[in-house]
Amino acid sequence: QVQLVESGGGLVQPGGSLRLSCAVTGIAISGYALSWHRRAPGKDGEPVAAISVTGDVTVYADSVKGRFTISRDNAKNTIFLHLNSLELSDTATYYCELLGYWGQGTQVTVSS
Repeated sequence: QVQLVESGGGLVQPGGSLRLSCAVTGIAISGYALSWHRRAPGKDGEPVAAISVTGDVTVYADSVKGRFTISRDNAKNTIFLHLNSLELSDTATYYCELLGYWGQGTQVTVSS
């Protein structure tokens, strides 16, 4: 059974940083692309970032480009999302996705 577990969210001030993790069990991630998405209160979900199988290709939403970095550690079967220069509009629940499987999400709240 494939399971994804996100962690690392929290409350942070504008301009702050967080590192989100997504630990995957039940399947080796080394053969798959993965992605991060987020859903803000009252809004539809949106893709945030994606990473290729080899990790050498990454794609970002325009709203986070230059501030967020997606990475992967196949040995740990985990992907990461580094969030820098956080803005109030980044407040959302963040989810990782693999082959249509989703985690439960981790809450990121940016507030002064």
